[in-house]
Amino acid sequence: MTALSEEQDAFREAARRFARERIAPGYMAREQAGRVDRDLVREMGKLGLIGADLPERFGGLGAASVTVGLAIEAVSHADLNVGYVPLLSSLNGQIVARHAAPELAAAWIPRIVSGEALFALALTEPRGGSDAANLQLSARRDGDVYVLNGEKSSISMADQADAAVVFARTGAPESGARGVSAFLVPMDSKGVTTTRFRDLGSHAVGRGSIFFDGVRVPVDHRLAEEGMGFVQVMQGFDYSRALIGLQCCAAAQASLDESWAYVTEREAFGAPIAQYQGVTFPLAEGEGLVAAVRQLCYHTLRLRDAGAAHTAEAAMCKWLGPKTAVDVIHQCLLTHGHTGWSMDLPHQQRLRDVMGLEIGDGTAQIMKLIVARERAGKVAVQHLAKR
Repeated sequence: MTALSEEQDAFREAARRFARERIAPGYMAREQAGRVDRDLVREMGKLGLIGADLPERFGGLGAASVTVGLAIEAVSHADLNVGYVPLLSSLNGQIVARHAAPELAAAWIPRIVSGEALFALALTEPRGGSDAANLQLSARRDGDVYVLNGEKSSISMADQADAAVVFARTGAPESGARGVSAFLVPMDSKGVTTTRFRDLGSHAVGRGSIFFDGVRVPVDHRLAEEGMGFVQVMQGFDYSRALIGLQCCAAAQASLDESWAYVTEREAFGAPIAQYQGVTFPLAEGEGLVAAVRQLCYHTLRLRDAGAAHTAEAAMCKWLGPKTAVDVIHQCLLTHGHTGWSMDLPHQQRLRDVMGLEIGDGTAQIMKLIVARERAGKVAVQHLAKR
């Protein structure tokens, strides 16, 4: 990675220290609690670890995307799930900052930055996962409000969020992506209810459905012009996909760090097992793979900061990051032998946590389709256009 500025280097060190001292000790306990500690989130806000890229007039630092990546990597090394907080805050915060009415942005973004408010991104629906534009949740204009009816599914933080950026159909079904609009919806609005799924991992974040039953949303809570919602979220995904890659790299690096310490202490046949290449070579390979993906992620963020195209690179981050992390953490678990199989060590939890990111925010197959489209043009996705 290109050398950091003095400010970025100091920021990273502060983030690492806080993550090591305040976040890491509670990683496994948060899974049992099934919640993200809101006091911890507020502490993160005070240190500038949330929404560092958001405008200074709203309490953010106005920092570069790379700086956000540094925060997310440091936090996720301690707990990938807590890393969702700055990730979702920057993704949703950027949408609100760019597209909300000034009064609405001023009311919510300072709360995001301070850690007082958690946001969910409500896009996915039961019948449309990878086909993200296939939305059924409707937003019908009724004077000075929109009335929302329908369901969002597989939403991270569904039952913990204070507000959600919700994507709903304001145009006819045949209008596709051009008929989707975005709204900022407080989760305590009348007619909003949630459920939580019983998932394999990421219990502290949680995932569930959000139901909208005649939810009345003021017109001034619409984000940008009617019908522009899908454009907003697709632009945001290029950002979040690079950040997710760093989340996964950090979790894998945590297991590698623990495994290197273990192999220097554990003895077999009269010597530390670190003397055996069959033990150390898989870890060395993991170090190389994680370093390569990390470089790709920061390269993508630098392209974003420079205003350069980075859609293909972001898609690469999204499928390589989770896949690499799953493989590396699995190897670390095996390196610990029978103790690695125990629920008492964190490798099994990290493995379950990163596996969810092989699905969420776009599967590997969709990411490869995006890369193909960017490199080969529309001919690579003509079969979709015929549908």
